Amino acid sequence: MPESDKAAMAAQTETGAKGWFNRTVAGAGLTSALGDFCYETTTVILPGFLAVLGVPAAALGIIEGVADAVASFTKMIAGYIADKFGHRKFLVLVGYGLTPLGQALIALSVGWPLILLGRIVSWFGKGLRGPLRDAIMVQAITPETRGRAFGFHRAMDTIGAVVGPLLGVFLLGWAQGFQGETADGPFRLVFWLTLIPGALAVLAFLTLVRDPEQSPNPALKFFSTLRGLPVRFKRYLAAVGIFGTGDFSHSLLILAATQLLTPSMGIVRAAQVAGLLYVWRNIVQVATSFPIGVLADRYGQRHILIIGYALGVLTAILTAFAFAMSVSNVALLAGIFFVAGLYVAVQEAIESTVTAEMVSQETLATSYGALGTVNGAAKFVSSTAVGVLWTVVSPVLSFGVAALLMAAGTLALLRVRGD
Repeated sequence: MPESDKAAMAAQTETGAKGWFNRTVAGAGLTSALGDFCYETTTVILPGFLAVLGVPAAALGIIEGVADAVASFTKMIAGYIADKFGHRKFLVLVGYGLTPLGQALIALSVGWPLILLGRIVSWFGKGLRGPLRDAIMVQAITPETRGRAFGFHRAMDTIGAVVGPLLGVFLLGWAQGFQGETADGPFRLVFWLTLIPGALAVLAFLTLVRDPEQSPNPALKFFSTLRGLPVRFKRYLAAVGIFGTGDFSHSLLILAATQLLTPSMGIVRAAQVAGLLYVWRNIVQVATSFPIGVLADRYGQRHILIIGYALGVLTAILTAFAFAMSVSNVALLAGIFFVAGLYVAVQEAIESTVTAEMVSQETLATSYGALGTVNGAAKFVSSTAVGVLWTVVSPVLSFGVAALLMAAGTLALLRVRGD
Protein backbone atom coordinates (compact mmCIF):
# COMPACT_ATOMS: atom_id res chain seq x y z
CA MET A 1 0.00 0.00 0.00
CA PRO A 2 1.39 3.48 -0.86
CA GLU A 3 2.61 5.54 2.10
CA SER A 4 0.12 8.30 1.22
CA ASP A 5 -2.81 5.88 1.56
CA LYS A 6 -1.45 4.57 4.88
CA ALA A 7 -1.18 8.14 6.20
CA ALA A 8 -4.69 8.93 5.00
CA MET A 9 -6.09 5.80 6.67
CA ALA A 10 -4.30 6.62 9.91
CA ALA A 11 -5.63 10.18 9.85
CA GLN A 12 -9.13 8.94 9.11
CA THR A 13 -8.96 6.37 11.93
CA GLU A 14 -7.95 9.08 14.36
CA THR A 15 -10.67 11.34 13.02
CA GLY A 16 -13.25 8.60 13.39
CA ALA A 17 -12.58 8.54 17.10
CA LYS A 18 -13.00 12.30 17.39
CA GLY A 19 -15.92 12.73 15.01
CA TRP A 20 -16.03 14.57 11.71
CA PHE A 21 -16.11 18.07 13.20
CA ASN A 22 -12.42 18.71 13.90
CA ARG A 23 -10.05 21.68 13.81
CA THR A 24 -9.28 21.33 10.11
CA VAL A 25 -12.94 21.12 9.05
CA ALA A 26 -13.84 24.07 11.29
CA GLY A 27 -10.84 26.11 10.09
CA ALA A 28 -11.54 25.42 6.43
CA GLY A 29 -15.17 26.40 6.97
CA LEU A 30 -14.27 29.70 8.67
CA THR A 31 -11.71 30.50 5.97
CA SER A 32 -14.22 29.87 3.22
CA ALA A 33 -16.81 32.03 4.97
CA LEU A 34 -14.35 34.94 5.08
CA GLY A 35 -13.20 34.31 1.51
CA ASP A 36 -16.78 34.36 0.25
CA PHE A 37 -17.46 37.46 2.33
CA CYS A 38 -14.67 39.06 0.28
CA TYR A 39 -15.52 38.14 -3.30
CA GLU A 40 -19.26 37.48 -3.13
CA THR A 41 -19.78 41.09 -2.01
CA THR A 42 -18.27 42.06 -5.35
CA THR A 43 -20.33 39.48 -7.23
CA VAL A 44 -23.60 40.89 -5.92
CA ILE A 45 -22.93 44.51 -6.91
CA LEU A 46 -20.74 43.96 -9.99
CA PRO A 47 -23.68 43.77 -12.45
CA GLY A 48 -24.96 47.12 -11.16
CA PHE A 49 -21.44 48.59 -11.42
CA LEU A 50 -21.21 47.43 -15.03
CA ALA A 51 -24.64 48.88 -15.75
CA VAL A 52 -23.50 52.26 -14.39
CA LEU A 53 -20.42 52.08 -16.64
CA GLY A 54 -22.61 51.14 -19.62
CA VAL A 55 -21.10 47.67 -20.11
CA PRO A 56 -23.46 45.21 -21.93
CA ALA A 57 -24.52 41.73 -20.82
CA ALA A 58 -22.18 40.13 -23.36
CA ALA A 59 -19.17 41.70 -21.61
CA LEU A 60 -20.32 40.39 -18.21
CA GLY A 61 -20.73 36.91 -19.69
CA ILE A 62 -17.22 37.05 -21.18
CA ILE A 63 -15.71 38.38 -17.93
CA GLU A 64 -17.28 35.60 -15.86
CA GLY A 65 -16.56 32.95 -18.49
CA VAL A 66 -12.87 33.85 -18.86
CA ALA A 67 -12.47 34.02 -15.08
CA ASP A 68 -14.04 30.56 -14.69
CA ALA A 69 -11.78 29.17 -17.43
CA VAL A 70 -8.66 30.53 -15.70
CA ALA A 71 -9.79 29.03 -12.39
CA SER A 72 -10.51 25.69 -14.01
CA PHE A 73 -7.10 25.16 -15.59
CA THR A 74 -5.40 26.44 -12.44
CA LYS A 75 -7.23 23.74 -10.45
CA MET A 76 -5.83 21.02 -12.68
CA ILE A 77 -2.21 22.15 -12.39
CA ALA A 78 -2.49 22.89 -8.66
CA GLY A 79 -3.91 19.44 -7.97
CA TYR A 80 -1.15 17.72 -9.91
CA ILE A 81 1.59 19.74 -8.16
CA ALA A 82 0.13 18.88 -4.76
CA ASP A 83 -0.01 15.14 -5.55
CA LYS A 84 3.53 15.20 -6.94
CA PHE A 85 5.26 17.15 -4.16
CA GLY A 86 2.94 16.55 -1.21
CA HIS A 87 2.71 20.20 -0.09
CA ARG A 88 -0.66 21.93 -0.23
CA LYS A 89 -1.13 24.49 2.55
CA PHE A 90 1.23 27.13 1.14
CA LEU A 91 -0.52 27.10 -2.24
CA VAL A 92 -3.91 27.42 -0.54
CA LEU A 93 -2.65 30.47 1.37
CA VAL A 94 -1.40 32.07 -1.85
CA GLY A 95 -4.78 31.37 -3.44
CA TYR A 96 -6.67 33.12 -0.67
CA GLY A 97 -4.23 36.03 -0.79
CA LEU A 98 -4.87 36.67 -4.49
CA THR A 99 -8.59 37.28 -3.94
CA PRO A 100 -8.27 40.70 -2.24
CA LEU A 101 -5.64 41.70 -4.81
CA GLY A 102 -8.18 41.10 -7.57
CA GLN A 103 -10.77 43.10 -5.64
CA ALA A 104 -8.40 46.07 -5.50
CA LEU A 105 -7.99 45.99 -9.29
CA ILE A 106 -11.77 46.07 -9.74
CA ALA A 107 -12.02 49.03 -7.38
CA LEU A 108 -9.52 50.93 -9.58
CA SER A 109 -11.18 50.09 -12.90
CA VAL A 110 -12.83 52.61 -15.22
CA GLY A 111 -13.89 50.07 -17.84
CA TRP A 112 -14.32 46.35 -18.38
CA PRO A 113 -10.65 45.41 -19.23
CA LEU A 114 -9.36 46.08 -15.69
CA ILE A 115 -12.49 44.46 -14.25
CA LEU A 116 -11.63 41.39 -16.33
CA LEU A 117 -8.05 41.41 -15.02
CA GLY A 118 -9.24 41.74 -11.42
CA ARG A 119 -11.69 38.89 -11.85
CA ILE A 120 -8.97 36.73 -13.43
CA VAL A 121 -6.58 37.35 -10.52
CA SER A 122 -9.27 36.52 -7.96
CA TRP A 123 -10.39 33.41 -9.84
CA PHE A 124 -6.80 32.26 -10.36
CA GLY A 125 -6.53 32.28 -6.57
CA LYS A 126 -9.83 30.47 -6.28
CA GLY A 127 -8.63 27.79 -8.69
CA LEU A 128 -5.32 27.43 -6.87
CA ARG A 129 -6.87 26.83 -3.46
CA GLY A 130 -10.06 24.86 -4.19
CA PRO A 131 -8.91 21.31 -4.99
CA LEU A 132 -6.06 21.41 -2.46
CA ARG A 133 -8.34 22.57 0.36
CA ASP A 134 -10.83 19.82 -0.52
CA ALA A 135 -8.05 17.20 -0.54
CA ILE A 136 -6.89 18.36 2.91
CA MET A 137 -10.46 18.06 4.21
CA VAL A 138 -11.01 14.59 2.77
CA GLN A 139 -7.92 13.30 4.58
CA ALA A 140 -9.15 14.82 7.86
CA ILE A 141 -12.45 12.88 7.91
CA THR A 142 -13.79 9.36 7.38
CA PRO A 143 -15.49 8.23 4.15
CA GLU A 144 -18.76 7.70 6.06
CA THR A 145 -18.94 11.36 7.09
CA ARG A 146 -17.89 13.12 3.88
CA GLY A 147 -21.39 14.34 3.11
CA ARG A 148 -21.73 15.95 6.54
CA ALA A 149 -18.27 17.52 6.50
CA PHE A 150 -18.59 18.95 3.01
CA GLY A 151 -22.15 20.00 3.69
CA PHE A 152 -20.94 21.91 6.74
CA HIS A 153 -18.09 23.44 4.73
CA ARG A 154 -20.42 24.59 1.96
CA ALA A 155 -22.81 25.97 4.56
CA MET A 156 -19.99 28.02 6.12
CA ASP A 157 -18.87 29.04 2.66
CA THR A 158 -22.33 30.35 1.96
CA ILE A 159 -22.66 32.17 5.29
CA GLY A 160 -19.97 34.51 3.98
CA ALA A 161 -21.92 34.76 0.76
CA VAL A 162 -24.98 35.85 2.77
CA VAL A 163 -23.41 38.28 5.24
CA GLY A 164 -21.07 39.87 2.69
CA PRO A 165 -23.69 40.75 0.06
CA LEU A 166 -26.12 41.93 2.77
CA LEU A 167 -23.52 44.37 4.04
CA GLY A 168 -22.62 45.25 0.45
CA VAL A 169 -26.22 46.15 -0.37
CA PHE A 170 -26.48 48.19 2.83
CA LEU A 171 -23.19 49.99 2.17
CA LEU A 172 -24.19 50.66 -1.43
CA GLY A 173 -27.21 52.57 -0.18
CA TRP A 174 -25.25 54.28 2.61
CA ALA A 175 -22.41 55.31 0.28
CA GLN A 176 -24.76 57.09 -2.13
CA GLY A 177 -24.36 60.16 0.08
CA PHE A 178 -20.61 60.12 -0.67
CA GLN A 179 -20.68 59.48 -4.39
CA GLY A 180 -19.82 63.05 -5.42
CA GLU A 181 -20.50 63.70 -9.07
CA THR A 182 -20.25 60.09 -10.27
CA ALA A 183 -22.67 57.18 -9.81
CA ASP A 184 -19.85 54.64 -9.56
CA GLY A 185 -18.47 56.02 -6.28
CA PRO A 186 -20.59 53.89 -3.92
CA PHE A 187 -19.64 50.73 -5.78
CA ARG A 188 -15.91 51.48 -5.53
CA LEU A 189 -16.14 52.10 -1.78
CA VAL A 190 -17.71 48.68 -1.24
CA PHE A 191 -15.00 47.04 -3.36
CA TRP A 192 -12.28 48.55 -1.17
CA LEU A 193 -13.95 47.38 2.03
CA THR A 194 -13.93 43.75 0.82
CA LEU A 195 -10.16 43.63 1.30
CA ILE A 196 -10.61 43.31 5.08
CA PRO A 197 -12.30 39.86 5.15
CA GLY A 198 -9.95 38.74 2.37
CA ALA A 199 -6.93 39.32 4.62
CA LEU A 200 -8.66 37.62 7.56
CA ALA A 201 -9.28 34.52 5.41
CA VAL A 202 -5.55 34.08 4.89
CA LEU A 203 -4.91 34.43 8.63
CA ALA A 204 -7.63 31.91 9.54
CA PHE A 205 -6.32 29.20 7.22
CA LEU A 206 -2.74 29.78 8.35
CA THR A 207 -3.52 29.40 12.05
CA LEU A 208 -6.34 26.80 12.14
CA VAL A 209 -5.94 24.26 9.33
CA ARG A 210 -3.57 21.32 9.67
CA ASP A 211 -2.48 19.63 6.47
CA PRO A 212 -1.80 15.87 6.80
CA GLU A 213 0.78 16.15 4.02
CA GLN A 214 1.11 13.04 1.93
CA SER A 215 4.48 11.67 0.86
CA PRO A 216 5.92 13.24 -2.31
CA ASN A 217 5.48 11.23 -5.48
CA PRO A 218 8.14 12.63 -7.84
CA ALA A 219 7.52 9.88 -10.40
CA LEU A 220 3.94 11.07 -10.93
CA LYS A 221 3.44 12.15 -14.57
CA PHE A 222 0.74 14.62 -15.49
CA PHE A 223 -0.76 13.10 -18.62
CA SER A 224 -0.25 9.47 -17.57
CA THR A 225 -2.01 10.27 -14.29
CA LEU A 226 -4.98 11.71 -16.17
CA ARG A 227 -5.11 8.71 -18.50
CA GLY A 228 -5.00 6.39 -15.50
CA LEU A 229 -8.05 7.87 -13.77
CA PRO A 230 -10.93 5.36 -13.42
CA VAL A 231 -13.22 4.99 -16.43
CA ARG A 232 -16.31 5.53 -14.29
CA PHE A 233 -14.85 8.82 -13.05
CA LYS A 234 -14.19 9.93 -16.62
CA ARG A 235 -17.83 9.22 -17.50
CA TYR A 236 -18.84 11.21 -14.46
CA LEU A 237 -16.66 14.12 -15.62
CA ALA A 238 -18.33 13.98 -19.03
CA ALA A 239 -21.77 14.31 -17.43
CA VAL A 240 -20.56 17.19 -15.24
CA GLY A 241 -19.12 18.88 -18.31
CA ILE A 242 -22.31 18.58 -20.37
CA PHE A 243 -24.37 19.99 -17.51
CA GLY A 244 -21.81 22.74 -17.02
CA THR A 245 -22.11 24.01 -20.59
CA GLY A 246 -25.55 25.26 -19.60
CA ASP A 247 -24.76 26.12 -15.97
CA PHE A 248 -24.32 29.88 -16.42
CA SER A 249 -22.74 32.17 -13.83
CA HIS A 250 -25.30 33.49 -11.39
CA SER A 251 -23.92 36.97 -11.96
CA LEU A 252 -26.10 36.74 -15.06
CA LEU A 253 -29.06 35.81 -12.85
CA ILE A 254 -28.44 38.98 -10.83
CA LEU A 255 -28.21 40.99 -14.04
CA ALA A 256 -31.48 39.43 -15.20
CA ALA A 257 -33.25 40.56 -12.03
CA THR A 258 -31.66 44.01 -12.34
CA GLN A 259 -32.91 44.46 -15.90
CA LEU A 260 -36.38 43.15 -15.14
CA LEU A 261 -36.77 45.47 -12.15
CA THR A 262 -35.13 48.63 -13.56
CA PRO A 263 -38.20 49.96 -15.46
CA SER A 264 -40.20 50.12 -12.22
CA MET A 265 -37.43 50.91 -9.70
CA GLY A 266 -34.54 52.65 -11.41
CA ILE A 267 -31.04 51.24 -11.83
CA VAL A 268 -29.58 51.69 -8.32
CA ARG A 269 -32.69 50.47 -6.50
CA ALA A 270 -33.02 47.54 -8.93
CA ALA A 271 -29.37 46.62 -8.34
CA GLN A 272 -29.96 46.65 -4.56
CA VAL A 273 -33.07 44.47 -4.80
CA ALA A 274 -31.32 42.08 -7.21
CA GLY A 275 -28.48 41.90 -4.71
CA LEU A 276 -30.92 41.02 -1.94
CA LEU A 277 -32.42 38.31 -4.15
CA TYR A 278 -28.93 36.86 -4.52
CA VAL A 279 -28.55 36.99 -0.75
CA TRP A 280 -31.84 35.08 -0.52
CA ARG A 281 -30.41 32.47 -2.88
CA ASN A 282 -27.39 32.15 -0.61
CA ILE A 283 -29.58 31.86 2.51
CA VAL A 284 -31.39 28.95 0.87
CA GLN A 285 -28.03 27.39 0.08
CA VAL A 286 -26.62 27.77 3.58
CA ALA A 287 -29.83 26.44 5.18
CA THR A 288 -29.95 23.33 2.98
CA SER A 289 -26.27 22.40 2.46
CA PHE A 290 -25.84 20.34 5.64
CA PRO A 291 -29.23 18.53 5.42
CA ILE A 292 -28.42 17.73 1.79
CA GLY A 293 -25.09 16.25 2.91
CA VAL A 294 -26.86 14.08 5.50
CA LEU A 295 -29.35 12.88 2.87
CA ALA A 296 -26.50 12.08 0.50
CA ASP A 297 -24.71 10.01 3.16
CA ARG A 298 -27.95 8.10 3.76
CA TYR A 299 -29.43 7.66 0.28
CA GLY A 300 -26.43 7.90 -2.02
CA GLN A 301 -24.38 10.82 -3.29
CA ARG A 302 -25.14 10.36 -6.99
CA HIS A 303 -28.91 10.14 -6.54
CA ILE A 304 -29.03 13.45 -4.66
CA LEU A 305 -26.78 15.06 -7.28
CA ILE A 306 -29.18 14.02 -10.05
CA ILE A 307 -32.02 15.77 -8.21
CA GLY A 308 -29.85 18.88 -7.87
CA TYR A 309 -29.09 18.90 -11.58
CA ALA A 310 -32.81 18.67 -12.36
CA LEU A 311 -33.38 21.76 -10.20
CA GLY A 312 -30.71 23.54 -12.27
CA VAL A 313 -32.73 22.83 -15.41
CA LEU A 314 -35.80 24.27 -13.71
CA THR A 315 -33.89 27.45 -12.78
CA ALA A 316 -32.98 28.16 -16.41
CA ILE A 317 -36.53 27.45 -17.62
CA LEU A 318 -38.04 29.80 -15.03
CA THR A 319 -35.58 32.58 -15.93
CA ALA A 320 -36.43 32.30 -19.62
CA PHE A 321 -40.13 32.43 -18.69
CA ALA A 322 -39.54 35.56 -16.56
CA PHE A 323 -38.10 37.40 -19.56
CA ALA A 324 -40.82 36.12 -21.87
CA MET A 325 -43.50 37.48 -19.53
CA SER A 326 -41.52 40.60 -18.49
CA VAL A 327 -41.86 39.60 -14.84
CA SER A 328 -41.18 42.46 -12.41
CA ASN A 329 -42.81 40.91 -9.35
CA VAL A 330 -40.16 40.52 -6.64
CA ALA A 331 -41.91 37.50 -5.09
CA LEU A 332 -41.86 35.60 -8.38
CA LEU A 333 -38.20 36.43 -8.92
CA ALA A 334 -37.51 35.28 -5.34
CA GLY A 335 -39.01 31.90 -6.31
CA ILE A 336 -36.44 31.57 -9.12
CA PHE A 337 -33.59 32.43 -6.77
CA PHE A 338 -34.96 29.87 -4.26
CA VAL A 339 -34.72 27.05 -6.79
CA ALA A 340 -31.26 28.29 -7.80
CA GLY A 341 -30.14 28.14 -4.17
CA LEU A 342 -31.32 24.55 -3.83
CA TYR A 343 -29.52 23.28 -6.90
CA VAL A 344 -26.26 25.09 -6.09
CA ALA A 345 -26.38 23.65 -2.55
CA VAL A 346 -26.57 20.13 -4.00
CA GLN A 347 -24.00 20.76 -6.71
CA GLU A 348 -21.32 22.31 -4.50
CA ALA A 349 -21.74 19.89 -1.59
CA ILE A 350 -22.03 16.64 -3.52
CA GLU A 351 -19.87 16.86 -6.67
CA SER A 352 -16.71 16.66 -4.54
CA THR A 353 -17.95 13.71 -2.46
CA VAL A 354 -18.88 11.73 -5.57
CA THR A 355 -15.34 12.33 -6.83
CA ALA A 356 -13.83 11.02 -3.58
CA GLU A 357 -15.85 7.80 -3.95
CA MET A 358 -14.45 7.09 -7.41
CA VAL A 359 -10.68 7.76 -7.15
CA SER A 360 -7.72 6.76 -4.99
CA GLN A 361 -6.17 8.89 -2.26
CA GLU A 362 -2.90 8.99 -4.22
CA THR A 363 -4.43 11.05 -7.03
CA LEU A 364 -7.16 12.80 -5.04
CA ALA A 365 -5.95 16.38 -5.55
CA THR A 366 -5.39 15.75 -9.28
CA SER A 367 -8.92 14.32 -9.53
CA TYR A 368 -10.37 17.37 -7.80
CA GLY A 369 -8.34 19.48 -10.21
CA ALA A 370 -9.84 17.57 -13.13
CA LEU A 371 -13.34 18.13 -11.73
CA GLY A 372 -12.63 21.84 -11.32
CA THR A 373 -11.18 22.10 -14.82
CA VAL A 374 -14.20 20.46 -16.41
CA ASN A 375 -16.56 22.69 -14.41
CA GLY A 376 -14.64 25.86 -15.19
CA ALA A 377 -14.16 25.16 -18.88
CA ALA A 378 -17.86 24.35 -19.21
CA LYS A 379 -18.81 27.53 -17.36
CA PHE A 380 -16.64 29.54 -19.72
CA VAL A 381 -18.75 28.19 -22.56
CA SER A 382 -22.07 28.64 -20.74
CA SER A 383 -21.52 32.15 -19.34
CA THR A 384 -20.07 33.46 -22.59
CA ALA A 385 -22.77 31.84 -24.72
CA VAL A 386 -25.64 32.95 -22.50
CA GLY A 387 -24.30 36.51 -22.38
CA VAL A 388 -23.74 36.72 -26.13
CA LEU A 389 -27.09 35.12 -27.06
CA TRP A 390 -28.78 37.45 -24.57
CA THR A 391 -27.23 40.53 -26.24
CA VAL A 392 -27.42 39.43 -29.88
CA VAL A 393 -30.73 37.52 -29.94
CA SER A 394 -32.79 37.49 -26.73
CA PRO A 395 -32.53 36.45 -23.07
CA VAL A 396 -35.40 34.00 -23.59
CA LEU A 397 -33.38 32.05 -26.15
CA SER A 398 -30.16 32.22 -24.12
CA PHE A 399 -31.69 30.74 -20.96
CA GLY A 400 -33.73 28.25 -23.01
CA VAL A 401 -30.56 26.88 -24.58
CA ALA A 402 -28.96 26.71 -21.12
CA ALA A 403 -31.90 24.61 -19.89
CA LEU A 404 -31.54 22.14 -22.77
CA LEU A 405 -27.81 21.66 -22.12
CA MET A 406 -28.31 21.15 -18.39
CA ALA A 407 -31.04 18.61 -19.12
CA ALA A 408 -28.64 16.69 -21.37
CA GLY A 409 -26.06 16.64 -18.55
CA THR A 410 -28.65 15.36 -16.08
CA LEU A 411 -29.53 12.49 -18.41
CA ALA A 412 -25.83 11.69 -18.85
CA LEU A 413 -25.39 11.53 -15.07
CA LEU A 414 -28.29 9.08 -14.86
CA ARG A 415 -26.26 6.71 -17.06
CA VAL A 416 -23.20 6.77 -14.79
CA ARG A 417 -23.35 3.67 -12.62
CA GLY A 418 -23.16 4.30 -8.90
CA ASP A 419 -21.54 1.00 -7.96
